[in-house]
Amino acid sequence: MGTDVKRSALTGIWRQLPFFLWLIALWMLLWGQFTVLAFLTGTVVAVFVTSVFRLPPVELSGRLNPWWLLVFLVQFLGAVVKGSLVVAWQVVRPGRQPGVSVVAVPLVTDDDLIMAHVGVTASLIPGSLVLETDRDRRILYLHVLGAATDAEVDAQRRMVQRWEARIVRAVGSPAQLEAIRASGAGGAEIRTRVKEERP
Repeated sequence: MGTDVKRSALTGIWRQLPFFLWLIALWMLLWGQFTVLAFLTGTVVAVFVTSVFRLPPVELSGRLNPWWLLVFLVQFLGAVVKGSLVVAWQVVRPGRQPGVSVVAVPLVTDDDLIMAHVGVTASLIPGSLVLETDRDRRILYLHVLGAATDAEVDAQRRMVQRWEARIVRAVGSPAQLEAIRASGAGGAEIRTRVKEERP
């Protein structure tokens, strides 16, 4: 009996480890510091948040693809650098002010954790910020700098949907991965559905 309890506890810790590490990584990203001190304080904060606030257990897929995780991290860092340069140029360039829009982004997967990851990723890239999430219809609403035309809005929407696909490829379940693959040709239909459902 004792062995089964220990094995169950170790299994629970192992399944929650990616989420715990994600909290630490998020802490370091928010502070913009990748140091030992930032890692240690992130660990303390992650332990505090998960133990004091008694969050419900997060059911992870149990799947981790190291290659797609690496692809996601490299592309994310590249997007942060590019976004910083674009926003800086939009602020200092003479002439017209950059347009802003609120963009509705429909997601394919029906998973709170994936939606949270996509929202955090989109918010950490300079130029966009999540304003609201519609959990029932799986829609993120983002405030986007530099998206004034329909083409720019559509490009921003597709970019966030690509982040969802990258996250699912890295840590999503097989069913979520299949949903992402199946939606590749149905992006226009999804966007049309959102427009029709908006009040």
